Amino acid sequence: MGPSSPTEPGKDRRPDTSATSHTVIVLAGGDTVATSLAAYLPDDAIVIAADAGLASATPLGLTVDRIVGDLDSVDPQLLAEARAAGIPVDEYPQDKDRTDLAIAMDAGLDHTPQRIVVVGGHGGRLDHLLGNAALLASSAYADVEVVALMGSARVTVVHGAPEPVPTALSGEEGELVSLLPFHGPVEGITTTGLRFPLHEASLAAGSSLGISNEFSASDASVTARSGVLLAVQPGRP
Repeated sequence: MGPSSPTEPGKDRRPDTSATSHTVIVLAGGDTVATSLAAYLPDDAIVIAADAGLASATPLGLTVDRIVGDLDSVDPQLLAEARAAGIPVDEYPQDKDRTDLAIAMDAGLDHTPQRIVVVGGHGGRLDHLLGNAALLASSAYADVEVVALMGSARVTVVHGAPEPVPTALSGEEGELVSLLPFHGPVEGITTTGLRFPLHEASLAAGSSLGISNEFSASDASVTARSGVLLAVQPGRP
């Protein structure tokens, strides 16, 4: 592993990190995205492409504001067009110590968003998928709402807090949702709108208790007093 700083930092126009938006969309590589995902994405978001994630912009009708990564898998033609259009490009060495998605999510924090929506990151390699899931649950993003649209699944991150604010989930009655503890035990879990309710419950790391719960209403919520959960809806983008 090597350094994680961009090469030739003066080569491209630098991003305007003073720009803010309620939402940052991060386009990850690895998936062929369905155009129907566009319905879940706001029109006024800042869009950051992580390497090959640049290819997802056009099908989703998005204009990219920034491109980051080692650029080892991005479409050269798309990259050339982006450079010609003056889109900022942060190019990193291939021997780096962070993934392109991690770099892109950190870049998203430059814009002080309330929410980060990751599109992609599901296909390709199992190690990448597991690493991406762990990244979503990182404490680095505890102050931001994080949602990932990965293939046919939606992943919503729930961070615990002593005075938790409910994390809203939406689905259809009977739709599956699994609550997976990450990075350790999760305490004080309370749910609403699910078939198998939890009240001040605990989930140990590796517990399967939260697998295959179901929506009992179209709106549900999850709170936790400590730890971090991934709420995974396997059949909803």
